[in-house]
Amino acid sequence: MSTEAPKRDHWQWENAIAGAAAGFATVAVMHPLDVVRTRFQVNDGRVSHLPSYKNTAHAIFTITRSEGLRGLYAGFLPGVLGSTISWGLYFFFYDKAKQRYARSREEKLSPGLHLASAAEAGALVCFCTNPVWLVKTRLQLQTPLHQTRPYSGLYDAFRTIMREEGFSALYRGIVPGLFLQVSHGAIQFTAYEELRKTIVDFKSKRSEIQNQNPDQLLNSVDYAVLGATSKVAAILLTYPFQVIRSRLQQRPGGDGIPRYMDSWHVVKETARFESVRGFYKGITPNLLKNVPASSITFIVYENALKLLKLARKND
Repeated sequence: MSTEAPKRDHWQWENAIAGAAAGFATVAVMHPLDVVRTRFQVNDGRVSHLPSYKNTAHAIFTITRSEGLRGLYAGFLPGVLGSTISWGLYFFFYDKAKQRYARSREEKLSPGLHLASAAEAGALVCFCTNPVWLVKTRLQLQTPLHQTRPYSGLYDAFRTIMREEGFSALYRGIVPGLFLQVSHGAIQFTAYEELRKTIVDFKSKRSEIQNQNPDQLLNSVDYAVLGATSKVAAILLTYPFQVIRSRLQQRPGGDGIPRYMDSWHVVKETARFESVRGFYKGITPNLLKNVPASSITFIVYENALKLLKLARKND
């Protein structure tokens, strides 16, 4: 992800494809931890249809024993779909915004403009993908203790939600989702870009080759460290928004009344019954999932982008 303004408009599609490939690889490897995280996030200790787990390892063992591999990969299809679309659109919108903010083709963007680019991309992606994340959350929360007829899959979930709750239900959790997407992405990408710039400058000074392309200075280990470090910073600062969104996106009970009415209701109830700790439920599996996942994402993205640019150059 170069800090310089992209030099060709037609590279935008290459950013989208590289991002989509990165998103798919991430979900395929890390989905079971996503299921565990979601179940921790919504379990406030006052519900009967969700099992209780002692820790991440106990959760994985219990889900495997009682629900099998299918339980560990509940919501996998919308997870893959949402992540692939999200990363593809994110990198596309992010690259597009950087081009627009650049004052000239040779000028490097400031941290503030990287922040604005990431925030803009995050907001656009959130509006496009919220329905997919809502369905994923609900499929992940279906357990043998569930009190209502379970969704049979992605299509049945969409159809049932539209019939029972209406179109607006697909956008439950959009407010914390927007705060999460904009702030998380902005923090992560700004940290990534600034750390990347620091490493490139450091390696440039040590390199004997003058004016070397930054892409040639960095390797997969560098991308892994950059992705993991920037992800940890973003998670720690934005995790409460994830908890609020997951709790809002739960399926209503048999009476059709949602457990939480809006974001402020979630904040009040969580603070009242669980204190600050409630806003960080599930953060352990979240870190275990997202820190290595972010490394995978940026390794795949940067290397896929290199190959696509090389192919373009050879044409």
